[in-house]
Amino acid sequence: MVNSRENVFEKVFLLLVLLSYIHALADGNKRMVRIISNAILINNKYCPISFRTINSLEYKKGMLLFYEQNNINAFKKIFINQFEFAVNTYF
Repeated sequence: MVNSRENVFEKVFLLLVLLSYIHALADGNKRMVRIISNAILINNKYCPISFRTINSLEYKKGMLLFYEQNNINAFKKIFINQFEFAVNTYF
């Protein structure tokens, strides 16, 4: 599903939510997927996203809404806001 997307942001966003959802590792799933997502952004000449200005509870709520209700809107807003923050702050 991820590789079928042409848009880099769609790929990264899908990786963030889907890989976190499947919990491939015993620990560190969200950290690992953020590293992979940032590697893809950097490889495509975009700045990485740090998620440093988002409250961790809001991040978790956004993920839980996706996990439990298949509602991706809250995490989509977080993703967009954090990328805008990174661009405006670091570049």
